[in-house]
Amino acid sequence: MKKELSAAEAAQILGVSLPTLYSYVSRGLLVSSAREATGSKRYAHEEVLRLAARRADAKRAGHRVAAAMDWGVPVLETSICRIADGTLSYRGHDAIGLAANATLEDVACLLWGHADAGYFGAVLSQPVLPLPHGVGEDCTGLPPLERALALLPLLARHRPQGAAGDSFYADGAQLMRVLAGLLTGKAASAQPLHQQLAQAWGGDGVQADIIRAALVLLADHELNASTFAVRCVASTGASLAAALSAGLAALSGPRHGGGCEEARALLERALAAPDREAFLLDVCRGNEKAREIPGFAHPLYPAGDPRGRHLLGRLKQIPRKVPIIHELLNIGDTLTAHCAAQPNSDLALAIMEIGFGWPRGAGLSVFALARSAGWIAHAAEQLADGKLIRPRARYVGKFAPT
Repeated sequence: MKKELSAAEAAQILGVSLPTLYSYVSRGLLVSSAREATGSKRYAHEEVLRLAARRADAKRAGHRVAAAMDWGVPVLETSICRIADGTLSYRGHDAIGLAANATLEDVACLLWGHADAGYFGAVLSQPVLPLPHGVGEDCTGLPPLERALALLPLLARHRPQGAAGDSFYADGAQLMRVLAGLLTGKAASAQPLHQQLAQAWGGDGVQADIIRAALVLLADHELNASTFAVRCVASTGASLAAALSAGLAALSGPRHGGGCEEARALLERALAAPDREAFLLDVCRGNEKAREIPGFAHPLYPAGDPRGRHLLGRLKQIPRKVPIIHELLNIGDTLTAHCAAQPNSDLALAIMEIGFGWPRGAGLSVFALARSAGWIAHAAEQLADGKLIRPRARYVGKFAPT
């Protein structure tokens, strides 16, 4: 891709005349630079594309602004994650490629803009952030996410110094380790995060590796509900623990973090059905829209969720000596065939949860721990922006009589 464009090329991309292009420069919407030899104006290709995207968003918005909050017009700019053309990338790196060998710790540092930093290595020489003495005993019987929701806010008084400093990311690494302990009910550990989860759930090396891949693939997903909540809280100057707690709170809602549990319930009903084929056909008939079937379809991936496809492919490689896994995969394949719908990552997590005998809620724990890496990246990006997120509302209620 060309790094610089002529005025004519920039105007063509923007769909405007040259005088309009020059007006954008005078209004500060676009920056031009002059070539020393000819004096002709040049425009950064990336900046032109960004302005074009903003103009397209503005045209789509108008009185249809409600669509901006329903899989519609983007409301924030980011350099962290991109979802386009059926692919997911973290700072320009394909997430599926990273899932081959990277750990969540590796991807966290990449998302934080410091791919080669040793934030998690530094944690090894520091005490993990402690909870107050005696706190937490009453939370041991809570489900994993509820336990984390109850205890993580207690660390909110620990406030890192600035979004750009190493201390912010070092504290973020510590908080991820604390979160892993809260989600599993185990002591926070310096072990790789995927191994911590596998050990807590009695998993072997195969399970540990597929957990590793799932953590990588779920580490960020653009501006979803929990990430937006994190950015809103971070924009107020609240602590990183407070921002992560907001993410967990949003994730606790069934419309955001409930996909795995819904997919698990569907799989369990299918396993128990006297006539499985008839049951699955009824599921398809009862859901004219494929996206209404738990564990299937995703609005951002019309051709299929690449995360789910990758994880299901890994599960299919597991030897047949674990028959329940393949029985569950067959259920997924049957639904795919009958409903012409593609499975998403929720189905893969649900199959892992049932097939490996993990405790209920383990799939959501994988999701929450993975996404904490992206939340920290977005909190830092929002703090660096230095602006308070404060949208305006359009009033549509009654007016007082005049």
